[in-house]
Amino acid sequence: MRFLVHQGIFKEVPTKDGLATGYTNTPLSRLMMITKRDGKSMAPFILFETSPEMLAPWLRLSSVVASPVNGSNPPPFEAVHGKDVWSLSQDNPCLSELLNKAMACESRRVVPRVAGACQGLFDDVATVVDVGGGTGEAMGILVKEFPWIKSYNFDLPHVVEVAQVLDGVENVKGDMFDSIPKCDAVFIRFVLHNWGDKDCIKVLKNCKEAVPPNIGKVLIVDSVIRDKRKTMIVEERDENLEHVRLMLDMVMMAHTRTGKERTLKEWDFVLNEAGFARYEVKDIDDVQCVIVAYRS
Repeated sequence: MRFLVHQGIFKEVPTKDGLATGYTNTPLSRLMMITKRDGKSMAPFILFETSPEMLAPWLRLSSVVASPVNGSNPPPFEAVHGKDVWSLSQDNPCLSELLNKAMACESRRVVPRVAGACQGLFDDVATVVDVGGGTGEAMGILVKEFPWIKSYNFDLPHVVEVAQVLDGVENVKGDMFDSIPKCDAVFIRFVLHNWGDKDCIKVLKNCKEAVPPNIGKVLIVDSVIRDKRKTMIVEERDENLEHVRLMLDMVMMAHTRTGKERTLKEWDFVLNEAGFARYEVKDIDDVQCVIVAYRS
């Protein structure tokens, strides 16, 4: 308990009789509690990342670091499980449920920030496709904020089979590497960082082809790592956010084959290679930001 108090997870308080030390929750520990769907609990995300399946690859991380570039060693996750995380989830309903719940809790945390920062971007949008949308949580939030939108939750068949039935949201099964349903705007969150540049560009090209030339746009919600560490004094919150981004970069190394968090220069490369005419980056005061890529 002394350790947890030091970490800010609990707080010491006197007991009623004053003879012992008691403990109470802090804002940090409340985030870890399993609560009703109030959008505040990060418990599903923590339970997913600390599951045995997701922890085991960390013990094989050294094999990647020690191997030469394009070496013969398999990535940590595949070295442990013999397949990638998506194939394992498809074969393991319990892990798939953990993954879906983790992504849903992240949607409840992040999507309201996106909606607040991107109000005007949806004015001329009638249809939105959420690529890799999981159980549909993100689109459920978005259509409440922008009720004129018809949204489509697009994901692999085994994911869509257990997706929620939500007003204004249609669940569509498919593969983003093949094609993406036609729409006015594509929404893709926490997906592209799972893939290396070649695969990322392929998905982005499919996103671009899904939207019309005149008003078409793709909203990418993902991290943008600072190119260089700033020498000037940086706000503590900014440093904390950057710490999480860099930690996520390590997570990609442990859990994917070629995934990574990207700097703005690296995002610029994949967006240009995919053929987008221009893009802009919107800060939402979060680990992730919104990159709006325009077809023309």
